[in-house]
Amino acid sequence: MASAESDDLRVNSNKGFLGGRGAAADPGEVRRTERWLATARVFLAVSALVAIRMDPTELGNSPAAYGLLGFYMGNSILVLMLLRRRKASTASFRIMVHAADIVWPAFISVFGDGPRSPFILFFVFVLTAAAYRWGLWETLATAAAEVALLWAESFLVFRVWLARGGSLPWHIFSGLRMNTTEFEPQRLFMLSVYLLVMGLLLGYLSQQQKRLRAEKAVITSMLAKVRVEAGLTGTMQQMFQEILEIYRARQLLLVSQEIHSHRSFLGELQSDRDNGLPSDFLWLDSGIKQAKDYLEDIPGEVCYAASQGSRWSIVALDDDGAPVPSPSMAPILRLNERQPFQSAIAISFTFGTEWRGRIWVFDPVLEGDIQEQLRFLLDLRRQVGPAIYNVYLLHRLRRRAGAAERARFARELHDGAVQSLIAVEMQVDVLRRQAENSPFIVDGELKRIQGLLREEVLKLRELMQQMKSIDVDSRKFLHVVGDTVERFQRETGISARFVTDIEKPEMPEKVCRELVRIVQEGLVNVRKHSQARHALVRLSESPSQWSLTMEDDGKGFSFAGRLTQEELDRLGKGPMIIKERVGLIAGALTVESNPGVGARLEIKVPRGGEVSHEL
Repeated sequence: MASAESDDLRVNSNKGFLGGRGAAADPGEVRRTERWLATARVFLAVSALVAIRMDPTELGNSPAAYGLLGFYMGNSILVLMLLRRRKASTASFRIMVHAADIVWPAFISVFGDGPRSPFILFFVFVLTAAAYRWGLWETLATAAAEVALLWAESFLVFRVWLARGGSLPWHIFSGLRMNTTEFEPQRLFMLSVYLLVMGLLLGYLSQQQKRLRAEKAVITSMLAKVRVEAGLTGTMQQMFQEILEIYRARQLLLVSQEIHSHRSFLGELQSDRDNGLPSDFLWLDSGIKQAKDYLEDIPGEVCYAASQGSRWSIVALDDDGAPVPSPSMAPILRLNERQPFQSAIAISFTFGTEWRGRIWVFDPVLEGDIQEQLRFLLDLRRQVGPAIYNVYLLHRLRRRAGAAERARFARELHDGAVQSLIAVEMQVDVLRRQAENSPFIVDGELKRIQGLLREEVLKLRELMQQMKSIDVDSRKFLHVVGDTVERFQRETGISARFVTDIEKPEMPEKVCRELVRIVQEGLVNVRKHSQARHALVRLSESPSQWSLTMEDDGKGFSFAGRLTQEELDRLGKGPMIIKERVGLIAGALTVESNPGVGARLEIKVPRGGEVSHEL
């Protein structure tokens, strides 16, 4: 069953959507489609029985007539039950059910009034089922099979059997009426035309709908490949590999130019048609002149140029998908001299006011309407382009943030550790000079210098802790906070404890990370400014929020009382970095200060709060 399903997927994937690659049918989607059709089949059988009951003249009052429809309804219910019990619908099972659906209308139509009969709905159903399952050609084949059955039935029953004096066994089919009028050649010809036209319309609509679905599936697949962690080059490589596979193209070139500085960049992705595997996306060395050849003015936002012997043809569309004329073939000919190709697609793009460029796809395989293919590329550019640009902006923002962070650490080192070490070096030199004449002062000075060095070691360790990225989630959170408090006590000599009654906090990773940073920053402030001998970190929770409190018995802040975060901002007081981190997790900070006695910080973070994603 699984192999039949995978065979079915391979058949569907080679249909011809999007230059030879269609959206592969999901086995779950196939199963749901068959269940919907089975439910519709049961509803059709019940409706036919009700219609015949309301108008018995259609089949007469023969029990056999109701028996035939009852058999059809029983078969429909059986198919529905099998589909609900089976985990997958195989191709052979679907073909068998569809074949029965084709035979039934031809059989029951013998006893109806042609297009005026309610049995015409059985013809409509089988054509709709073919369109729903497959596409245009399968629906037309179904209509042709119906027509062939009707003509064969007309020939065998009405031209052979009845002409030889055959008759129905009326003791079985009592009251059942055969309608020979509707199987006259003229009427049968019109019914055949109806079926073929209906099959063509339903198949065409189904084909277009499946094409649109395939296009949306490709766009969704590409958007899913936009990953910030992959970086700009990695994201573009995955996107361009997808385009090469869709159009089975030989090569893809990306040409981009910074609008203000005119700096140009050229990237290439090639496909090995022997094994069908694309290479890695590579940035090439290029100058402004080389990039200019690829950025020359060509008509439209997207265009397709193809060689037809000694002549070239161009199809170009503007941003709205409307065709635009091509005033000159010169740009295409010049590009073909630099890089020979038989056909090419060019997609122009602009990102904000900073970048413009063009994507060239060389020797693609396009099937069907060229303009529709180009409109799909416009839609692809319109939806995927901003996602790639956002990756670029975020990547640039992270670079700037990293540069700003490195600059801050450089200032911290220069203004802190480096200056202090220079001062210590000078003091050691003075002490060395004094030791010759005043040895009794050396011991006290060494102790003081040792204290300075110890202070700078602590500062450097704190700086290193801030530079380290934190990988913490709800499972590691309690251990990381406890380890941070224990290390603070061991390195500073200040008594510190971490207290909590929570066994497993169910916090988002962002909240865990920021709370660890808040604890680290709070302990640094205790060591630097509070002159405390004891510190306490407490974590608790309620159904609506988490609460983190930090207390010490130091000298407190420069104010007395209890202030909320809004009051702290208005007065310009309170720990700046902690306030910023509390804002990133939509929390609320309250600071209680008793000068000379101590201070208490309380952070409350709501459950399910909207977490900011600022860097």
